Amino acid sequence: MISLRHTARSIFLAGLLAFAGATHAEAPGRVDPELFLNHVKHLSSPEMRGRGTGSEELDRAADYVAEKFKALGLRPAAPGGFFQYFPVSVAARFGSGTRLEFADGNHREKLSLNKDFQPLNFSASGEVSAPLAFAGYGITAPEYGYDDYAGLNVKGKVVIVLYHEPQEFDAASIFAGRMYTRHAQSFSKAMNARLHGARGIIFVGDAACNGNERSSLEEFAGAVGPADSGVPAVEVSIRAVARWLERGGLDLVQLQKEVDRDLKPRSLALPERFAVTLRSDVTRTRRMAPNVAAYIPGETAEHVVIGAHYDHVGGGEAGWPPNKQGGVFPGADDNASGTAGLLELARRFSSQPKARRGLLFLAFAGEELGLLGSSHYIEHPLLPLSDAVAMINLDMIGRITDRQILVGGINTGSTLHEIFNELLPWRGYSVDFSEQTVYGSSDHHAFLSKSIPSLFFFSGLHPDYHRSSDTWEKIKAPEAADLLDLAAAVIEHLSRQPDRPAFQTSPPATRTPAPPVAYGPVPI
Repeated sequence: MISLRHTARSIFLAGLLAFAGATHAEAPGRVDPELFLNHVKHLSSPEMRGRGTGSEELDRAADYVAEKFKALGLRPAAPGGFFQYFPVSVAARFGSGTRLEFADGNHREKLSLNKDFQPLNFSASGEVSAPLAFAGYGITAPEYGYDDYAGLNVKGKVVIVLYHEPQEFDAASIFAGRMYTRHAQSFSKAMNARLHGARGIIFVGDAACNGNERSSLEEFAGAVGPADSGVPAVEVSIRAVARWLERGGLDLVQLQKEVDRDLKPRSLALPERFAVTLRSDVTRTRRMAPNVAAYIPGETAEHVVIGAHYDHVGGGEAGWPPNKQGGVFPGADDNASGTAGLLELARRFSSQPKARRGLLFLAFAGEELGLLGSSHYIEHPLLPLSDAVAMINLDMIGRITDRQILVGGINTGSTLHEIFNELLPWRGYSVDFSEQTVYGSSDHHAFLSKSIPSLFFFSGLHPDYHRSSDTWEKIKAPEAADLLDLAAAVIEHLSRQPDRPAFQTSPPATRTPAPPVAYGPVPI
């Protein structure tokens, strides 16, 4: 799981009584805690070495998941098998040919590599000379009614965009409060710029919020990361970009503050006399990483997506503090637990009579690098997204405390409240539906960006997150099985009820501000 930046506000529906007897809403059978824990043990074993995306160990984990799907009699969802491959970079470096020059009429400014600018590891190689445009945060988010490119033509231009996303320290922001969403990922911004016709992208620190933290450029990440974005991409210092904008009568900090104030884009084409010549010389070694996809057909083409990411961080992410690099991170809770839950739900539903809607089981790679696997899926779906009635995401479900289950996204579908009203109370558990708690940047967010109602099942944060101490011995298998039984009952509803939930948006509720919580790598 990646990029949470706040603390939770609890909205409890207390479960004081155990769920008495089976109802029409609960699927037959129970999740087996022992089988669940066996999956967790295998996926988080020393031999798996943290399942880093792009590693041989991740491939072995993918084989394990596919073998389990096959043994259960599930159909492969991808052409030719269970795997849907996408490219990742496992090593990158930039060459001496990398350069950047800014021109304002006769005034020319050559920037210094590593001091004033540097390429990003997902940059395409090549040279572009083009006029400039300022595109705010570089985000197109229809689910939030926000688009930095609205009314801005960037075809053939190089766009300047801010890191992160609007109102990042505002607990009531439509961008999931203090959580980073998928739109904060730099790779997503580069792809969005490309889709709008830009020929290159320049990232600049969001000075109004993080000026002191952005006094220097980020270290070039040469290890595992996203693949080629298709456009040259560089980071330029705040000082340099602010100086360019000042020549056009603009203030970088003020532009950001205005966007953050009312969420209205301040994007604009810069003066015609402004131009940059950008050459990016980045070489990378690529590998293919697999999503694992299996399908249980229904009576119709409609289906419920059930997902979990099976990757973890291997030996630590590039750019992390030195004390968090070089070890092995087992990732028992994050997210061997979610993957084990995915397999147990597949086992549970594999023996059920055919429902109105099918079930698509997706194990995603590359989540820890920026939702790469789920983002690839929604851009290259194996089944039509128009037939996906909802998405259920399982991420870190193995460490329930105080008999509290967290479920995000209940407001994203018109029938979801009704479903939970029929199911609760649930076996003596309380259920926290706080959108701010669990609405952010895990794989469900890729589906939300395509207006697909999504629910996020989660058991909460703990001190072992992204540490070598996230081991299987700490997993609470019986409690995780109860959470999965609740998820199964919701899936049973969604697969059989006549009406599909309509996608809907609602701003997160206002709450008392709280300091940010570090939760995974910063999305840059």
